[in-house]
Amino acid sequence: MNLLDSLVWLVNFPVTHGYAITFIAAFSVVGCFMLAARSQKVSVALADIREREGLPSASQGRAGLEVLLRIRRIVFGVLGVVMLGSLVLGIPATIGVPLTRGYIHANGVPTTGEVDGGWVSFTSNAGVEYTLRNDSFTPSVHPDTRSYVGSGEQVVIRYLPSHQQAYVIDTTQSPQ
Repeated sequence: MNLLDSLVWLVNFPVTHGYAITFIAAFSVVGCFMLAARSQKVSVALADIREREGLPSASQGRAGLEVLLRIRRIVFGVLGVVMLGSLVLGIPATIGVPLTRGYIHANGVPTTGEVDGGWVSFTSNAGVEYTLRNDSFTPSVHPDTRSYVGSGEQVVIRYLPSHQQAYVIDTTQSPQ
């Protein structure tokens, strides 16, 4: 398995779902970073309340809570970074920048497939049939990114051999 193929496959998800990812990530980033920051405030607030009430500051329950708040801060911080990365990838994809399509087109294995509405169906060389989403806002066509492929049309699909879900519709070849 090629490491670069795997990276392109991971990046390809927010790119091929650019419109939805842009909105989801925009709102998620704010929420995730707020929850991560809030974990620190909760910890400080609990310490202040314990001190004000005259309770012991280092109790067993508080130590467990501190660990949970630290884990929460790390998890939501990492999730916020992932969502921010998805937002950074989704915005150019929404305006038509082919971030991963060139690599998939150059390194992909060709096969024939059919477009059915917002879906693309093809059979890989291993004999596995795939039916994958082809978002109308960020269609997976390359190199002519302005091409329109109508429903019921036979097309040439190029997919990464190790990650068949990363595909493009080749606009330079016809299936005949």
